Amino acid sequence: MLLNRLWIAMFVIAMIMGVGKFVFLHDTEIFKVIVQALFDSVKNGFELILGLVGALCLWMGIMNIGEKSGVVNLLSKLVNPLFCKLFPEIPKDHPAQGAIMMNYSANMLGLDNAATPIGLKAMNYLQELNPNKETASNAQIMFLVLNTSGLTIIPVSILAYRSGAMSKDPTVVFMPILIATFFSTMAGLIFLSIKQKINLLQPVVLAYLGGIALFIFGLLGWCIYHPSHIQLISDVGGNFILLSVIVLFILLGVRKKINVYDTFIEGAKGGFEVALTVLPYVIGILAAVSVFRASGAMQVLFDGIAVLLTALGVKTLSFIEALPVAFMKPFSGPGARAMMLETFKIHGVDSFLGKLASTFQGCTDTTFYILAVYFGSVGIKKMRYAPVAGLVADFSGFIASIFLAYLFY
Repeated sequence: MLLNRLWIAMFVIAMIMGVGKFVFLHDTEIFKVIVQALFDSVKNGFELILGLVGALCLWMGIMNIGEKSGVVNLLSKLVNPLFCKLFPEIPKDHPAQGAIMMNYSANMLGLDNAATPIGLKAMNYLQELNPNKETASNAQIMFLVLNTSGLTIIPVSILAYRSGAMSKDPTVVFMPILIATFFSTMAGLIFLSIKQKINLLQPVVLAYLGGIALFIFGLLGWCIYHPSHIQLISDVGGNFILLSVIVLFILLGVRKKINVYDTFIEGAKGGFEVALTVLPYVIGILAAVSVFRASGAMQVLFDGIAVLLTALGVKTLSFIEALPVAFMKPFSGPGARAMMLETFKIHGVDSFLGKLASTFQGCTDTTFYILAVYFGSVGIKKMRYAPVAGLVADFSGFIASIFLAYLFY
């Protein structure tokens, strides 16, 4: 319901802005600009999915090997004590647990190309357990909100873009992103624990969450005292683990005496079908955001935020010009990335705004895009409170990013 209203509102506001500019500012090009942005979004959406097809085929094939070789079941056993508390609807040792764990691991390592296909596989497992096929279950909402909160340990892509923009210190955003995503994830988890009546103070939950927090802040402390290691961790860590996982799956498949190649092909065939299923949802999200931005409504929104904050007595508004990245992030990863790169170009990659834009880009994931793609892939129409929970996590990550930016930069 929220996504439906937001989608309608963006188009209506864009139309109103276009008429206003034409009538009062005599801008004869405004409707052409908005329509061009609309068709560009369709093209970009198709290209995005086209690029995703290959990754979907690869990872759905790898996941099929992992399932047949028993790796997914092994991962399920490792996380079963925690997931039994957070996902009480999932039976013990169900393969959904292993797929969810792999998806979260890929997100933590900043491996977007791997996380989405694995996440779609996890969503299919959860849909099999869902008694009402058109309404999101508690387990599906928990999975997606923790997914969209975007807990990231190694923000590979952001560091790569900063390096490409000739940053003198591309890894300076490493620690703020690490901390901001932790706050985002915890905010989403706490919100859902209240909605779903899950007790987070259970010893098992505290032990797992405490272990994650200890690892994150231990890594943070290590990087503080050994800053020269940050680039090595970012460049090697995630990709080494990714390749190791693929090789492990293949070797365990050989050990199980399955035909590894045929098993891969069998799983990969589903990649193209999934891509076609999610295409309309991706285009829908990108179209609304594109016309909203092209009409000038987004700029008016940020100007209004600046006026409001000034009225409330906020003395420093230097973060305002980086807010377009934060606004775009819940809707479109490529859109937010474009905003970030534009900030680099205008203000400099190593400026305060350039670093803050990087932190915004890494502190959370694309909530509405993920909701549309993941729920769309299994035919979910009623999302319940999933969008609100995702936005709570996003907002917490953005607020944390602003405070961390003033603290670190």
